[in-house]
Amino acid sequence: MKKETEKMDQKNFSKPLSLAKVQVTDAFWKKEMELVRTEVIPYQWNALNDNVPGAAPSFCMRNYRRAGEVEKERKAKGDKFVQIKYPLDTFETLPKDGKMDGRFYGFLFQDTDFTKWVEAVAYSLTQHPDPDLEKVADAAIDIVCAAQQEDGYLDTYYIINGKDGIFTNLRDHHELYCMGHLIEGAVAYYEATGKDKLLHAAERFADYATDYFGPEEGKCKGYPGHEIAEMALVRLYEVTGEQKYLDLSRFFIDERGTKPYYFDKEHPETVKKGYENELRYSYYQAHQPVRQQDEAFGHAVRAVYLYSGMADIARITGDETLYKACETLWDNITNQKMYVTGGIGGTHIGEAFSFPFDLPNDTAYAETCASIGLVFFARRMLEIAPKAKYADVMERALYNGILSGMALDGKSFFYVNPLEVNPESCHKDERKFHVKPVRQKWFGCACCPPNLARMLSSIGTYAYTENENTLYVHLYMGSVVEKEINGHKAEVRIESDFPWNGRGSVSVNTEDNDFVLALRIPGWCDHYKFSGACEKTYVKDGYLYICGFERQESRSFILDFPMEPIWIMADSRVREDIGKVALQRGPIVYCMEEKDNGKDLHQIAVDPEKTPTPFEMMILDEKIISLKAQGIREILNVSENNHSLYSRYYKRQNETTELTYIPYYTWANRGENEMQVWTREGK
Repeated sequence: MKKETEKMDQKNFSKPLSLAKVQVTDAFWKKEMELVRTEVIPYQWNALNDNVPGAAPSFCMRNYRRAGEVEKERKAKGDKFVQIKYPLDTFETLPKDGKMDGRFYGFLFQDTDFTKWVEAVAYSLTQHPDPDLEKVADAAIDIVCAAQQEDGYLDTYYIINGKDGIFTNLRDHHELYCMGHLIEGAVAYYEATGKDKLLHAAERFADYATDYFGPEEGKCKGYPGHEIAEMALVRLYEVTGEQKYLDLSRFFIDERGTKPYYFDKEHPETVKKGYENELRYSYYQAHQPVRQQDEAFGHAVRAVYLYSGMADIARITGDETLYKACETLWDNITNQKMYVTGGIGGTHIGEAFSFPFDLPNDTAYAETCASIGLVFFARRMLEIAPKAKYADVMERALYNGILSGMALDGKSFFYVNPLEVNPESCHKDERKFHVKPVRQKWFGCACCPPNLARMLSSIGTYAYTENENTLYVHLYMGSVVEKEINGHKAEVRIESDFPWNGRGSVSVNTEDNDFVLALRIPGWCDHYKFSGACEKTYVKDGYLYICGFERQESRSFILDFPMEPIWIMADSRVREDIGKVALQRGPIVYCMEEKDNGKDLHQIAVDPEKTPTPFEMMILDEKIISLKAQGIREILNVSENNHSLYSRYYKRQNETTELTYIPYYTWANRGENEMQVWTREGK
């Protein structure tokens, strides 16, 4: 029997704090943010300009400059302008024999390399003003805006190759995806700097789209093949107050999956008799109307971007049916289709969700962008209902499936985040071609590195949300937070040594006695300690609510969430993990590497009844908490009687061994070697 979904209660709604009101002081996250600022952002700017030796070219800024040249020529020649047209049927265009002409190069969504980069820049500037970086970004924005058409259209693929094909292939050509990322970057840069040049460019492109799409007669009834415009348009609505942007977002959501399928009209040649089943568009989450979808299908990134937009619309419009669909899809992902690291997308075929409980470790896809998208979804569900289950998943993804996507020095990246790696199979087995034993400098399809940069730079907007009188603490990080309540101020200071130590302090200074502080109780913590004088506390949905503050009063509290190492079992329906355990301490999931434990990690077993011991360790220049565990290793029998591949059963011989587990996000920072998260049980 299906559980009844709770109705939305607007009294619980919250919104993210402005980054300007969150000063991150946390040792762990400050380091990550500084790494993005000092290493990742400059490195990625070089990558966008194809100035990283040995890295795959981006062509991004080259395309913007080329589109600007086309637009300049168009304006100069007027009616006499004749555009050179290039083929529009290629997903990726690369130079032949190293020679380039005037066409668009790269993936057809290459524009987003810049728009995600500028979004990361914006968040970084909010926390750390940098006039030199701002000057670089302003100059880049000038290049981008110079490419915009007089009608507002801004996608270099069609500006360069020929505008006849605009919005003729919504399924595959990512124009609305590019528009979405332009909006996200533009809004962030405006909020960080007050400069509106890029924001106006985004508005003009969005205006072009609102004139083209919609329920009105004569307008196109299409929707994006790759989602993000849905939540981006909501963000544009919130900063401008223009209802049409919210209406377009809702239209894209409501229209998706309705019959007759828009993609059938767009691509009638692909509709084959006998293949009319609904799931043929599940890759795009367009197989059913969104309110009927109860299982996460298709491309994992696209899916969670869509669900994030659905949650936005549900909250703003009070749409209970949409909220119910979001809850159902959330439960399906987190209870049946999510890795212990917070990774999603079990198969490289379509970068997609597989069937329930199909979570292979050595062929896992678990794209970095997909975990980032899951965090987007989690925070939006938290904005509707402050339930710890959403923040628990958000924390799991951030500390594990997301951080693993970047090297500790910020100069190389994972697109795919497997849970088991044998370098030999990566090199020799075509079924695992997508799995890399070491991080890459860059990618031709470089969605993940700038996505990482914008996520880590804006971490404060995921740690906290607020409503009229309540500050919700979803993630524990050292920070100073300002909140306004009834025209008065409240300041909250958090000191934390997460993720290595669960003890922290919270100080509150408020001018209003209506202030409420809601502290999440992590799901990995069996018992916690809270000390501090207060009139009233209560627990609801995994949050500890503290009330009864007096005006002009300062209060301090101590929180202690013991971080005992725990062994994790998977649901027995996960075939790949039956008889195996994983190790977790606090929010951190651990793994073994060959570097510490020798080769053939699959021959190792552990006793989950014995508790591992924490110890300090250095990986590169990063001090971490690793774990020592007792295990056994099979002794290989190489006698004369055991030369055959198969033999009669005999009792295997084992030897005891001490095992070292390191945080999953730190693996592959010491060269190419084996890695595994799940280990066999054995005594």
